[in-house]
Amino acid sequence: MLESLNLDCERECERIVHFLRGYAEGAGRPRFVVGLSGGVDSSLATALAARAVGSENVKAIVLPHEKSSPESERDAHLVIDKLGLPFTRFEITEMMEPLFRRYPVMGKTRKGNAMARCRMLILYDQSEEFGGLVLGTSNRTEWLLGYFTLYGDGAAAIEPLAHLYKCQVRRLAAYVGIPEDILEKAPSADLWAGQTDEKELGFTYDAADQILYLLTERNLGVKEVVAQGFDRGIVQAVKRHMESTAFKRRLAPMLSTVHQER
Repeated sequence: MLESLNLDCERECERIVHFLRGYAEGAGRPRFVVGLSGGVDSSLATALAARAVGSENVKAIVLPHEKSSPESERDAHLVIDKLGLPFTRFEITEMMEPLFRRYPVMGKTRKGNAMARCRMLILYDQSEEFGGLVLGTSNRTEWLLGYFTLYGDGAAAIEPLAHLYKCQVRRLAAYVGIPEDILEKAPSADLWAGQTDEKELGFTYDAADQILYLLTERNLGVKEVVAQGFDRGIVQAVKRHMESTAFKRRLAPMLSTVHQER
């Protein structure tokens, strides 16, 4: 792993906690609602939010579908129990089935996007009921690869982890005491049986972290990254993902009233 991706965990933890507390207080809503999936990203974001505003002010929402892995819900409860969080369980199966019956030939991607947006609908509703802000759980690697659903898991009031690569998320999660079972399992959005992030992407997060860092923060080209020992095919695949999903990281374009033709 590149030395530049090393992390001062104590300093970073304090920095993120200060960011979360300050933003929540400034918004007049010193509470958070989070979709807790049982994965390392949502677990870390939840733990940091609890440090920022207190566990009683962070509501975890567990949002399984009937085809979700039971282990995901089990791991979510490891975090809930460890932090002493208020929580709600809301199974989304009954909400999704009318859509799936209407379009029986929907592929996995369409179904996964619909489920992600359904979960976010519930989170925003619960944030109003709880008087809190929806806590984002995306990391920088996912963000740069476009590995998120617009208006689904890509929606949030604040993104405390979006500056951290996946490897840095893992290190910080270990530092704050996220359970070992969560740290060691394969990253997955749990949208269908057997789904894992790395299988779907076609490369590992460890490779993506380093390549993305070199492409974006060091501003190197493909040839220069390959010269540092990375496989050309993987470098090109990472770059394609980043370029083809750039629209996800931009605000929707609008015609300016100032420059609009009459």
